[in-house]
Amino acid sequence: MKLIVLGSGTSVPHPQRAAAAFWLETESGSVLLDCGGDTIRRILQENLDWSDLDAIWISHLHLDHCGGLANLLFAMKWAPQTQQRNKKIAIFGCEGLQKFLSGIGESVRSELLEQPFKIQMNEISPTQISVPREFELLPGLRAQSVSTPHRRESLALRLTDNDGKSLVYTSDTGYDEELASFAHDADLLILECSFWRNKPFKKHLELAEAMRIAQLASPRKLVLTHLYSEWDGVDIKAEAKKLWSGDVVAAFDGLTLEI
Repeated sequence: MKLIVLGSGTSVPHPQRAAAAFWLETESGSVLLDCGGDTIRRILQENLDWSDLDAIWISHLHLDHCGGLANLLFAMKWAPQTQQRNKKIAIFGCEGLQKFLSGIGESVRSELLEQPFKIQMNEISPTQISVPREFELLPGLRAQSVSTPHRRESLALRLTDNDGKSLVYTSDTGYDEELASFAHDADLLILECSFWRNKPFKKHLELAEAMRIAQLASPRKLVLTHLYSEWDGVDIKAEAKKLWSGDVVAAFDGLTLEI
């Protein structure tokens, strides 16, 4: 698997960080993890084939994680690159996602889920973090999801390919040690770390909390993302190393990692 960070930022506009989005290339196909408002532009900047995308995952309905999805689907509906597409695209996401897309489609009089190709729409209902929901995101790409303490519909995702390689994407979350059990031994853990210290919002993480989850989860590599501007000018990796000795990477737009 290969991960490309499209957006390492938040809802607050930042000149170097787009809103949350990640592109994952697997043997089963390409997957978009969240879709902030800047995502289409970032996909083009990374020279990725948006018209051949295989699956989309939306973690929750904050617009910095889903605001670009309507734009992407509107583009797919009318762009010449997709008019002869035959294969389906699978959209997986939190409860309320179809209502969200239908509402936008109704307002612009263009049904976003009616495409030249088939869309497989799958809403994943909330579940206790100790009881993951299991499904197949793509053939050969197994998925598990659990609720996180952020919004009622918010979900974390774990993906495992046929080679046993695993990736966990928490998206936005407050602190919960059970999340570490869900992410335990992942090859790559993409963990939000919104704030350095003295976080103003309970339902996000600051560095000490993120590092405690990392200590308990023991991922082979940790990517810290969803970074607010208070991180500007701070050596995130150095600060993280004071709290956990594992392999830490500070996300930035354009970061590419092989898993």
